[in-house]
Amino acid sequence: MAVDASLSVVIATYNRAHTLSRAVRSVLDQTYKDFEIVVVDDGSKDRTAEVVASFNDTRIKYIKHDRNRGVSAARNTGINATTSKYVAFQDSDDVWLPEKLDKQMAIFKEAPPSVGVVYTGFLKIAGGSVAYVPGPSLTKKDGRIYDSLICRGNYVTPQAAVVRRECFEKAGLFDENIRCFEDWELWLRISECYEFKCVDQPLVIVYGGTEDSLLGNLDAAAEGLELITKKHWRNIRDKDRRLLASYYISVANNFRSMGQFRRARNYYVKAAAAYPFDVRCVGAALAASLGDRAFDALARIYHTTRRRFARA
Repeated sequence: MAVDASLSVVIATYNRAHTLSRAVRSVLDQTYKDFEIVVVDDGSKDRTAEVVASFNDTRIKYIKHDRNRGVSAARNTGINATTSKYVAFQDSDDVWLPEKLDKQMAIFKEAPPSVGVVYTGFLKIAGGSVAYVPGPSLTKKDGRIYDSLICRGNYVTPQAAVVRRECFEKAGLFDENIRCFEDWELWLRISECYEFKCVDQPLVIVYGGTEDSLLGNLDAAAEGLELITKKHWRNIRDKDRRLLASYYISVANNFRSMGQFRRARNYYVKAAAAYPFDVRCVGAALAASLGDRAFDALARIYHTTRRRFARA
């Protein structure tokens, strides 16, 4: 294995033997060749080990967790198993276009040390639809993008990012307590310290909507957003109290959709306290105090009334 490679590609995988080969092949087919691949098997029970062994390539290292620990732990294992100056991430069900790494490493070659992450655009394919991210409405893609990430949400997927190793030393690794949106939370921490550069081209194909996708896990999504709100509460509040209220409303709506009304009610109240000048926040808090059935009834009336006024 090329242990002295300039770049390490970490592929975290769990029970995806059926797609892993395509993902690994898209890395091996890169026009940029100075890399190693670290496949971290997060406790798979399928043919993952056989798929990795089938490549018979000395640049590939295989590590297996004795149990499933989550994608953040798997990526952290991969980071800690490497010494390269740069780290990239590939998901086991996605595809890189051949020139992806070449274009990113060319930017790093000319970039100052203040640039910690170079990311590319990607095509997200899900349910028969194709979307390009970051979209044209996003104007802040380069430089210090913390405010953009905190206000607009995440548009940097790990599969599209190459990270300078020192970013992990300064900002930390993936938070293993966050099961969803863990990448967004990491970019928030890194973007407080480093600049980002964007190759605004679709150089990654991300296949969404799979049954095992954590984004489809409402519980993980709700708790992930809750943890991000708690960790970055002060920055969100100082940026805009209306923004903080919107975070609380989103967390509340997630918990309500899961049937956890008590937790939802707590966040509706927090939203009203954060920005009491928004009638929607105050109304949601008051409605939540009446109980879940009353809240749902009032919510239906509110949305029906809004639709009627919109048609009018």
